[in-house]
Amino acid sequence: MVRFITFEGGDGSGKTTQLKVLENYLRARGRPCLSTREPGGTSLGQLIRQVLLEAGTQSITSPTELFLYLADRAQHIHEVVIPALKQGKIVLCDRHTDSTLAYQGYGRGIDLSLLRSLNDIASEGIKPDLTLLFDCPAEIGLSRTVQRQPQTASGRNEDRFEREKIEFHERVRAGFLELARAEPNRFRIVDAARSAEEVGQEVKNIIDGELT
Repeated sequence: MVRFITFEGGDGSGKTTQLKVLENYLRARGRPCLSTREPGGTSLGQLIRQVLLEAGTQSITSPTELFLYLADRAQHIHEVVIPALKQGKIVLCDRHTDSTLAYQGYGRGIDLSLLRSLNDIASEGIKPDLTLLFDCPAEIGLSRTVQRQPQTASGRNEDRFEREKIEFHERVRAGFLELARAEPNRFRIVDAARSAEEVGQEVKNIIDGELT
């Protein structure tokens, strides 16, 4: 039975928007669900998220970045995901272990087998039943992130990943697609270059098929 659904994709892919749409769709049909995110799904995680994404010009090494994400995940799984699953809720999670593989593995170059072992520890072995991968060319996603950031006197308020070069984001996208090809039974690739309405309808169709 599908209970743990993760939303993955590059920056600007629209996954967060689609998670909210699906949450409303499920609730309207009487399906108990919980929406959450990594990083930032717990009080501790919110502090970690602030360090990770809003560090300004402060340099963060790749191992430091990785362990911050893992710490967030360990707390999140224990405090939020496991209790919700035990209550019979459908958990909708904005990013999870696949983001670590795509960003820190394919993007940063950290060994994938090591990342998988660390992910297993942090997630207590819990794996998503279904992963929706919102895929679009990196340049489209990055153009969307620019549009959503307000212009200030000091420039746009981009997070650390949005400031990365496009080559980084292309590696991340390629990584996500490789992960999806390796686990076709878990992943559903959604063309996120289309309008939010078109994407949302496809997501609903996928979920209707999985939950019936």
